[in-house]
Formats: sequence, C-alpha cells, structure tokens
Amino acid sequence: MTSSRSRYLSALGREFHVTEWGDAAAPALVMWHGLARTGRDFDSLAAHFSGRYRVICPDTLGRGLSGWSRAPKRDYTLAAYMKHALAILDALGVGRMDWIGTSMGGALGMLLAAGPLKGRMDRLVMNDIGPTLNPAAVERIRTYVTQIPHFPTMTAFEDFLRLVYKPYGFQTDEEWRRMAETSSRRRGDGRITVHYDPAVMRVFAASAADYELWAEYDGVDCPTLVLRGAQSDLLLPEVADEMTRRGPKARLVTVPDCGHAPALNVPEQIAVLEGFLAG
Repeated sequence: MTSSRSRYLSALGREFHVTEWGDAAAPALVMWHGLARTGRDFDSLAAHFSGRYRVICPDTLGRGLSGWSRAPKRDYTLAAYMKHALAILDALGVGRMDWIGTSMGGALGMLLAAGPLKGRMDRLVMNDIGPTLNPAAVERIRTYVTQIPHFPTMTAFEDFLRLVYKPYGFQTDEEWRRMAETSSRRRGDGRITVHYDPAVMRVFAASAADYELWAEYDGVDCPTLVLRGAQSDLLLPEVADEMTRRGPKARLVTVPDCGHAPALNVPEQIAVLEGFLAG
C-alpha cells in the first residue's frame, strides 16, 4: 500500500485534478466516479490496489478540484467526458489499462471500451450502471442533484451526505467524514455547499437520454463485470440480466445491503474485484 499523490493536468485548455496511487511503472487501473461525486470516493479501494497497480482517480470536469466549464452544454456531456478522459490518459502516458467505473464512470468506461480505447482497455467494471436507466431513478437523481443545498456546519453537511448516500452501504465514520471533506466548498457567505458546478446537474437533467447505450454496449469486447446493488433502483434486474447475454456477456454480481451504488470499500466487494482483475 502506498500513499496518494495529488496532480493537476492541463489538457484541452482545462485543468483536471487526478489523485494517483502506486508505482507509475505498474499496470494502470483507472477508477472513475459517479455523476455528483469525486475521485476521492475511491480512496479505500485505491489504497488496497496501490501495491500492484498505478491507480488513477480523476475528478471529472466541474467536480472536486478540477476546473469548471464556461460552456456547460458542450463540456458536461458523456461525449465531452470521453475526450477529457483520453486527454488525461495521454497526459499521464497511459497505454493499456483496466477500468472501474461507478454509475456515470461505468457508462464512460463502456463508451471508451467500445470506441477509442477498444484494444487498450483490458477489463471493465461497471458499478451499478447499464446501457439503459430506470426512468423513475433518473427522476429521483434529477430531484436531488438539481437542488444545491447549503449548511452552516460541516457536521450538518455530513449528516446530509449520510442520508443521501445511504444506499452506498456500510462506510466507517472516517469514510463518511472524508466524503464530507472532499465533497464540500465554502460559499461567499461562509456556508458549506456541494463541490460541483451546479451547471453539471442542469445539463444532466436535460440530457439523460444520452445514457441509452445498448448499441455501444454491444460493441464492448473486453471482459466485463457488472456489479448491481441488490436494492438499486437505477440498474433494474432485467437490464443487468440482459447484460450477461449481449455484447461482452458480462459477469453479473449482485451486492447485498446496497442500492445505488456499492461503495466498493468492504472486503467482500473488494474480493470480487480482486478475482475479476486477476482474470
């Protein structure tokens, strides 16, 4: 296990933040977060794998410590995130890689595996995401991410995260506190609010149809693992089952005691990833 390194990369005229773990000469393992999250969500998982991999955990544009866009309708889309991901990987000198993506990060990995990274992505993990989304869950996500809350104290903000992200499953008090500290920013009046550019969520609310991706999924040919939270409302059981029959014919593992999306931080979940990445 190694400690992390915080890096800032200039690419495509924007600044991206990346948390990197492990030996730069080791095989690359990219971990890409969900819609309203940051690369720091993977700290526990990245630390676990850092002895064997060069683990790369970017903050998507508009999140965490990455820059914000002056052209949100252009830059806060899956098509743009693909270009950003390729620019980040090129800047880091990454050739081949394995990919673990939670929610949006899984959709992004799928698009890249079927397109510009075909032949370079050796294994793909899609954490509670599929080629089609449950419309009811999309409406739920729209409701909470398009409202930008603010709080007088960090404790109150952490309590909010514990409620909103309860479906992630078990996290230690230290992990909840880290989520709060890496998901917050101060407003001009000193109150605490969420880290992301509000425009990210407005664009998502208007473009959720971009996540209808069966044709792209059918183009994936690398070994693929699909994790589904047992109580997930985003990835329906029938969609997950169909993913085992089409495209890469993914291996499906249902994760107990989780909804959308498993936090990938407990031994049982990590063991599944260990086995898959080991081939």
